[in-house]
Amino acid sequence: MAEQSAAAESILKVGVRGRCPRCGKGHLFQGFLTLAPRCEVCGLDYSFADPADGPAFFVMILMGIPVGILAVWIELAYEPPLWVHLVTTVPFMFLACVPILRPFKGMMVASQFLHKAEEA
Repeated sequence: MAEQSAAAESILKVGVRGRCPRCGKGHLFQGFLTLAPRCEVCGLDYSFADPADGPAFFVMILMGIPVGILAVWIELAYEPPLWVHLVTTVPFMFLACVPILRPFKGMMVASQFLHKAEEA
């Protein structure tokens, strides 16, 4: 049980910090969402990692609820023209989703490394 807790903590820490899942020191990302080819500290090859659309899916599911609630509340409370939604809801959606994509992708890669995930 303590081992699972440590593993979950490691996955969270690596994902949020964007560090190598093996050594915790090297950078995981080359750009904002582009994985580096390998860790510059320990040399871990990141080609094993294939988070695909997983991070985007989880972010959309989690952040879609508050964004949807905001849009419905604005519509029901004020019945505004469409441009008001474009000025309020769209930026809120952008600010709610984009900043957490990188940590989610980092957590997916760390989870794949920790659980030795590979294609069947």
